[in-house]
Amino acid sequence: MRKVYLVGTGIGGTASLTAEAAEAIAQADCLLGASRMLAPYADCGKPCICAYQAQEITDFLRNSNVQTAAVLLSGDCGFYSGAKNLCAVLPPEFDVTVLPGISSIAAFCARIQQSYEQIHIISLHGISANIAIPVKMHPACFFLLGGKVSAADICKRLCSYQMPDTEIWIGENLGYPNERILHGKASDLTETVTEQLSVMLTVNPQALTYRPAAIPDDSFLRSKIPMTKAEVRCNTVAALKIPHNAVCWDIGCGTGSVSVEMAYCCPEGTVYAYDKNPGAVLLTRENARQFGCDNICAAEGICPECLQNAPTPDCVMIGGSAGKLLPIFKIIRERNPLASVAVTAVSLETIAQAADAFAQYGGIYSITQIAVTRTRKIGTHTMLEAQNPVFLIAGQLSCAAS
Repeated sequence: MRKVYLVGTGIGGTASLTAEAAEAIAQADCLLGASRMLAPYADCGKPCICAYQAQEITDFLRNSNVQTAAVLLSGDCGFYSGAKNLCAVLPPEFDVTVLPGISSIAAFCARIQQSYEQIHIISLHGISANIAIPVKMHPACFFLLGGKVSAADICKRLCSYQMPDTEIWIGENLGYPNERILHGKASDLTETVTEQLSVMLTVNPQALTYRPAAIPDDSFLRSKIPMTKAEVRCNTVAALKIPHNAVCWDIGCGTGSVSVEMAYCCPEGTVYAYDKNPGAVLLTRENARQFGCDNICAAEGICPECLQNAPTPDCVMIGGSAGKLLPIFKIIRERNPLASVAVTAVSLETIAQAADAFAQYGGIYSITQIAVTRTRKIGTHTMLEAQNPVFLIAGQLSCAAS
């Protein structure tokens, strides 16, 4: 059986290489990896094959006579590494050994004397991800950069989403002679130019210590745009059972109050908020910024037409349908028959339409009346002030339409 080592080389070439990794490289007949990984071994006298795609490496090994190969991977094999894909495609005739290295998060946190057991990790290395919402919800976040989003872009985003005082640490070219460590507030580093080979740590002492629900109505920016009240809002969002990485639709978003509470439920997902009123869309965007929710995408549009090109939803809130509940339900079922749906209604007609829509599309649903009474001080007395009842029709669609 031929031997393949997947070697985590740590950071900065050979400086942080473990003894175990160095021995595997010495034993190998051939080295494979990206050009940056192979550079220190240019004069080692062994074939150095520039390849970093999993299938490309596998094809080479299968078609060669190499008995012992070492695939060089940056950092640690278990930390956003190509080792994951390689392990999945290497055929069983290879004896594979994975050798861990020093990861960028371990090296960087050692540099700045920070522990990292409770740091939330986000990779932006060639992929996109939410930025403001994890910083809002975690005291410390580690960003692995290397894609289109720079350290300065993250700082600008944090300033835009009301977190300019977030403490920032940037590590550039870790382990190389031109290594650089920067430290300051997000507002101080919005124009900083850094290399792609960078990492970032954010420290936010004002991070949330809980997931907000039933946020007080007066916390939102308001106008004459209708808003779903706190008690109804939290029950509606709870009924949807939103996964942390869900794609959500908020149809008839109004002020965006529901969008915000949905966004806190899916910090690794996205809320797509729609309203036919351009003022409502602008207000939703403003509230998203105020609450640090950069996972809300608000757009003007008439449903269901504007939903045609929207990402497939896991959860859908319908707060306003302009009488088009059935065609909205139709497109939801076409896109995801297992989507959870919640409709809020203040009229008997809308209740009947929602129940009919669930029935037509085979859904299992419940109808709950939410009747809220608040207190109000009048002189020395505390008066009871009843709010208009709201009905919540919620459930899950099924694959079979009637």
